[in-house]
Amino acid sequence: MHDRISINPNICHGQACVKGTRIPVSQIVTMLANGDTVEALLEDYPTLTREDILACLNYRKHNSR
Repeated sequence: MHDRISINPNICHGQACVKGTRIPVSQIVTMLANGDTVEALLEDYPTLTREDILACLNYRKHNSR
């Protein structure tokens, strides 16, 4: 389901991250919640894709505590 999200205890203290990066899901979700747009995130993080950002939102939706 979350083929774009990885959890590795050796990367970012085991936080869920965009696969192949050290960008935590929580950082992306927080930035969007604070008013950043998907387009702004794509500019700020050129390694991300729109699908990565949507996967972060989907992951958070299904794994919120």
